[in-house]
Amino acid sequence: MTPPAPAGRILVVDDTPANIQTLAATLKERGYQISVATNGRQALEVAARVRPDLILLDVMMPEMDGFETCRRLKESPDGRDIPVIFLTAKTETADIVQGFELGAVDYVGKPFNAHELLARVNTH
Repeated sequence: MTPPAPAGRILVVDDTPANIQTLAATLKERGYQISVATNGRQALEVAARVRPDLILLDVMMPEMDGFETCRRLKESPDGRDIPVIFLTAKTETADIVQGFELGAVDYVGKPFNAHELLARVNTH
């Protein structure tokens, strides 16, 4: 018997099309609805419009990096309760600590394992 599909909207924020495609395919397969943004500024606009249940956020992006995006999201009354998981190649301890200090609920390094990422997404 297969478990019921989760009913949740995830905002995927990444500036690399291949990463977006991989994440979207993995998450849609599990029943999640996906919204996409390719930079921090766009992510804040989409988050305000669609109110995602979770945000998967890259750090290194043009216009506004993921750390600044998370900081601004957590400052807004509408965004402060949305869980953020950083999904990034920036895996130095200082980066991870900064991510948590900005309010992230988790921090996953790239390249990521799909099963591990799904387990973390399901947790939040």
